[in-house]
Amino acid sequence: MADIGDIKAIIFDLDGVLLSTDKYHYIAWKELADELGIPFCEKNNEMFRGVSRMDCMEMLVSKSATVVLTNKEKIAYAEKKNARYRSLLEEITPEFVEPEVRKTLEKLRMRGYRLAVGSSSKNSKFILKKTHLTDCFDSIVDGNDISRSKPDPEVFLKAAIALKAEPFQCAVIEDAEAGLSAAMSGGMLPIAIGEAKNSPLAKISLNTFGDLTEIF
Repeated sequence: MADIGDIKAIIFDLDGVLLSTDKYHYIAWKELADELGIPFCEKNNEMFRGVSRMDCMEMLVSKSATVVLTNKEKIAYAEKKNARYRSLLEEITPEFVEPEVRKTLEKLRMRGYRLAVGSSSKNSKFILKKTHLTDCFDSIVDGNDISRSKPDPEVFLKAAIALKAEPFQCAVIEDAEAGLSAAMSGGMLPIAIGEAKNSPLAKISLNTFGDLTEIF
């Protein structure tokens, strides 16, 4: 596994790390679940963190003993959920990003670290553009670039390649168990924040995003 002294590149999950659109995911999934007659609560939504859209769809359907969908129907419903989520995202602005996040990213770049976003979401580039975060990163790898979602390390390994860094030279900042597991599988340094900060998978835990400037 990577060690602090080896780190040259830092890969960030997007949702729950750089900003939070959890409430929009919840609204979109809840509306779809209600339509299908499947119980759904915020705790269920938390389990979807870091998981691909289709895997979330499978998890949702598995909650019901009576709802049976074909693969084509699952894809259609997942696309319907995403369309609703995208419509809700139209209201996000640069103010959705805490000033501490922007200042920290700026300091890390000034110190020579290469930065990337590694997210399972296919909406990452759209969200980064809406929040004026795109230019903070040297590379963005998201759900459009991978075939396997977290806990598979594919997204992080591709981000490392884009940053011209070996896995042991990369730290990953994550708020989900699936993401921390992916970082470990990829041979990277797993750093937890938010919901995952008490995870045993985390080599380092952050109380605030700004703590990164004390570590790196």
